[in-house]
Amino acid sequence: MKGKTRTIAITGMLSAIAIVLGLTPLGLIPVPTLAGKATIMHIPVIVGAIIEGPIVGMFVGFIFGLISFTTTAAHLLKNPIIAIIPRILIGLFSYYAYKWTKNTIISAIVGGLTNTVGVLGLGVAFKIIPFAAAVGIAGTQGIPEAIVGAIITMIVVKALYKVLGEKA
Repeated sequence: MKGKTRTIAITGMLSAIAIVLGLTPLGLIPVPTLAGKATIMHIPVIVGAIIEGPIVGMFVGFIFGLISFTTTAAHLLKNPIIAIIPRILIGLFSYYAYKWTKNTIISAIVGGLTNTVGVLGLGVAFKIIPFAAAVGIAGTQGIPEAIVGAIITMIVVKALYKVLGEKA
């Protein structure tokens, strides 16, 4: 029973964080790129996947995607497939990256790039954005988001493992 309670509590906490990041300016941090901001909304998804496994990561990813879909002004994210599916996959891919490497940074980079490649790739597939634009956005926006996400995820996971009394 203790494991189930912990999983529910962590899922709720990370889902709440994802909602707050999505509904406030806290989910976007300033970076020196053309966009000027990088999202950190994928971090709770990656943390959930590392700490509790793929189901928790995918659930928090669904919350992230749903918030993106319901609050965005971006035409690209008005499509629920583009807004939600890549965010669910962040949890799955981050989990397996961590399972196979035991490296938080690699898992976070995989998660960040899953978000970027998934959203932009589907945008190209649905003919919402041209391929060249997607590549440009991935290079100038996706890479900084993956790096920032990896640093923050590493710190958060290490702290959570310490609080939970587990090894990172």
